[in-house]
Amino acid sequence: MASSQSARKLRVGIVGAGDVAQVVHLPTLALLNHLYSVISICDISQQTVDHAAARFNVSHKTINPSETISHPDVDLVMILAADEYHEPLCISALKAGKLVFIEKPITLSMPSVQRILEAEKATGGNKIFVGYMRRYAPSFTEAFLREVASIPRIMYARSRDIIGQNEHFVNQSGTSPRKYTDFPANAAQDRKVHLDKLFAEAFPGRAVSEKDIQYCRFLGSLGSHDLSLMREALGFPESVTGVSANEPFYSAMFNYRNKSGEPFSVTYESGIDHVPRFDAHLAVYGERKTVSIQYDTPFVKGLPIKVKVDEFNEAGESSSSEILSSFEDPYTVELKEVYECFVNGKAIKTTAADASMELQLYDMMYKQLARQG
Repeated sequence: MASSQSARKLRVGIVGAGDVAQVVHLPTLALLNHLYSVISICDISQQTVDHAAARFNVSHKTINPSETISHPDVDLVMILAADEYHEPLCISALKAGKLVFIEKPITLSMPSVQRILEAEKATGGNKIFVGYMRRYAPSFTEAFLREVASIPRIMYARSRDIIGQNEHFVNQSGTSPRKYTDFPANAAQDRKVHLDKLFAEAFPGRAVSEKDIQYCRFLGSLGSHDLSLMREALGFPESVTGVSANEPFYSAMFNYRNKSGEPFSVTYESGIDHVPRFDAHLAVYGERKTVSIQYDTPFVKGLPIKVKVDEFNEAGESSSSEILSSFEDPYTVELKEVYECFVNGKAIKTTAADASMELQLYDMMYKQLARQG
């Protein structure tokens, strides 16, 4: 990456100015002002967009997404809006000739992600970067994957993400975000129309229950962090043994196989309660070595993400070590990676095609839940 002040800046248009924009992306973009300049910002709430534009010195503001997407000075559209609008906003941005960053989940149904992939293909490909920030944490990409690769045979793994309310962490983030409720009169109905279409596609051929809706929304929000991380570390599971869906807690068991053919299981457990803690980790167990990575809330910048290694060494000793690859937070690393990919041609890791695997996994989980009755 060029380090000079004259290096090309990516000019950004942001669609969606809620908590994720105000607490995470806008502050990070401001700190990376040698790489980015925010040109336009959009939100359906006039008060929200007025506040965000004033706070982060964005000259162009609008409540109409098409104005940000079509802005002639915007290179990259960052889609931080509600999940149900990801597909139409992404396709509109691609048709406008823009690069696209979409916060996970890419969307909520397989047909929807296929439409996104087709739109990207029509532009020549390599235009979409999906924001799975945990997968860019240096302690994951460097220490965790390296240590897991040294395990000859995986016996078991566990993915856990049990956290308190995001509001608790956001309120202590030091970013002072503001929420407003001046939404257009038709906003709720419009969201329902988009969501109903996605739910019908996610659960085809049957009436969609409230339990289905809750499961879909949960996997798209918190679940997408954990299952995407699991996929990169361990690969795609062979099958789903069982699932439990008891809002707001969910669990599943996946069947995997080592490269040498031996089977192992991975349990997934996740939920949101009112205890203000953030227990998000992935642990991999071998015969003589256990490797785990522990994440903290991303809403407080700079909290360390550490890898722990416990093993029984060749001297017959029990040893434990802790590794911190970097204090740099995943969102910062992720946005540096976005720049490298879109300006310097580096291959995108978290592509739309990669994100489509998430929807395939959700579909396997939905079908297993239906089989269980």
